[in-house]
Amino acid sequence: METLFPKVSISLEESSIDPRALFENAKDIWLEVGFGGGEHLAWHAEQNRDVGFLGCEPFINGVAKLVSEIDEKKLANVRIHADDARFLLTRLEPGSLARVFILYPDPWPKSRHNKRRFVNDETLALIEAALREGGELRFASDIPDYVAWTLAHIRRFNETAQSRLEWLAESPADWRERPADWPQTRYEEKARREGRQPGYLTFRKKGLQATCEKPGKSAI
Repeated sequence: METLFPKVSISLEESSIDPRALFENAKDIWLEVGFGGGEHLAWHAEQNRDVGFLGCEPFINGVAKLVSEIDEKKLANVRIHADDARFLLTRLEPGSLARVFILYPDPWPKSRHNKRRFVNDETLALIEAALREGGELRFASDIPDYVAWTLAHIRRFNETAQSRLEWLAESPADWRERPADWPQTRYEEKARREGRQPGYLTFRKKGLQATCEKPGKSAI
């Protein structure tokens, strides 16, 4: 943390950040919100060394674990914002991200606390703006209510804000089974051990022409 973290830490001094400037020759930029222990982000960074990865995590223990992974695996394509992801999202240039991950966020299960969930109209607007056309938002949770919450909020957001986040599921297996390029996190392992089935949601930002087309029937 004393020697390596300052080299990979993202500065928020500028009001606008082009994440491509943080990496050399990165073909795409991916962002993970709340990376926990960093195992998911580190796996992707190792498998996709031509992609630049931004990771946000406010808890120092998780940041330290990812810094250790960066050192051990010699990952030159990872940068870290050690705070709330919203502070970074407000500064990212529009259309600068190819993929965003929100995996097993704090569910805030009590009804009176639901408003604290990360998925809400404000953050969806920030994510939608930061994603390029064709970019993906991936969400996972082992709390069925949060999966339903996310679907409902994105559907409503699409209707009220004229957003373009299209759910890609074509069959129940698409949200019940983890895709091959989606490594298991420690949170998922714990959920399965305790008998909870995660849900996996993938959304794609459509182009303007696709937005104007008549929507097809639901895939589910």
